[in-house]
Amino acid sequence: MKTELDSLATALYVKTDGLLTASPHLAPWLPAVGIAPQVTDTERVMLATMQAKLSFTPEAE
Repeated sequence: MKTELDSLATALYVKTDGLLTASPHLAPWLPAVGIAPQVTDTERVMLATMQAKLSFTPEAE
């Protein structure tokens, strides 16, 4: 199971990176000022997609 999940995450990262590189206007909006993000747009989109796919919900709910 872990190998399948790792493969899914890797494939999703590569696909997302390709899409955001080809169409940068699809990247999530970030404010021009403030603290620089520690993760890339590709990583943020990939993690959000994996959370939705695996039915994880925020702990705050």
